[in-house]
Amino acid sequence: MKIALFSAKRYDRLSFDAALPAHPGLSLTHFEPRLDAASAVLAAGFDAVCAFVNDDLSAPVLAQLQAQGVRLVLLRCAGFNQVDLKAAQALGLTVARVPEYSPHAVAEHTLALLLTLIRRTHRAHNRVREGNFELDGLLGFDLHGKTVGVIGTGRIGRCVVNIFQGLGCEVLVHDPVPHPEVTARYVPLDELLAASKVVMLQCPLNAATHHLINAERLALMPRGSVLVNTSRGAVVDTKAVIDALKSGHLGGLAIDVYEEEAALFFEDHSDEVLTDDVFARLLTFPNVLITAHQAFFTEEALSAIASITLGNATAFAATGKPVHPVRAS
Repeated sequence: MKIALFSAKRYDRLSFDAALPAHPGLSLTHFEPRLDAASAVLAAGFDAVCAFVNDDLSAPVLAQLQAQGVRLVLLRCAGFNQVDLKAAQALGLTVARVPEYSPHAVAEHTLALLLTLIRRTHRAHNRVREGNFELDGLLGFDLHGKTVGVIGTGRIGRCVVNIFQGLGCEVLVHDPVPHPEVTARYVPLDELLAASKVVMLQCPLNAATHHLINAERLALMPRGSVLVNTSRGAVVDTKAVIDALKSGHLGGLAIDVYEEEAALFFEDHSDEVLTDDVFARLLTFPNVLITAHQAFFTEEALSAIASITLGNATAFAATGKPVHPVRAS
């Protein structure tokens, strides 16, 4: 089976090439461009495409891939909101994903973002390097004893719950489908928002969660509370968050995802003018911390992603079914 891997970075090449010998029936070709309507022609003659979070798998792109002979779409990520699943099903395309690679990687990055933001260690680091050892402006707060709300109790969310319970926080959780292993208290969303000093988003992006955190729900949060998002960018209404930051109602924001990140993340734009005015506005706040979708980025996670993705391809080649299929609901 021939696989075209799009959005290929150096680390993708290394991790997938390392995993490939365990799958002798597969061959890989790496393509640096994102998969979209313009680059889909590169997949001609391939049996499968391997795509990442910001690749375009809309109906027109899927139709082009299918016409070129592609039968399998391999997502090297857990989320699948970038795929038109109904179109894939109608075209006879099979879609597979990596449901779990390292939930600890994302959960630990969530903690790192929050601690960096509330203890202002990024600002302190810059001060010390410049010979400034003053503490004014670096005052933080203890997490121990604070109420923390976790929205979404999937694999990552459960890891986050365990971490913050270990720190001595009172953890509240919300999820339409409670998980029996979670020992924290499930509460309605509005109650969680109203009670939490810190709110963390660990939910998938779908019709029900798009702009889940909007102006109305931000208003429910206590003044000075902190929001952390390491799930999907569009779970948050960014313009509403900016208004809450400007008014001082929202005390801090830490994000690893952004709803318009496809035009920004995973590329070097340091020599270009930033044309996204909303993102540029976020960068002006001293109480906003942003990383560029790196929560998953650990050695363990990359290894697992490559292994599971190629495992899906091997299973499909042998049986016509991947290990972790994604179907239209």
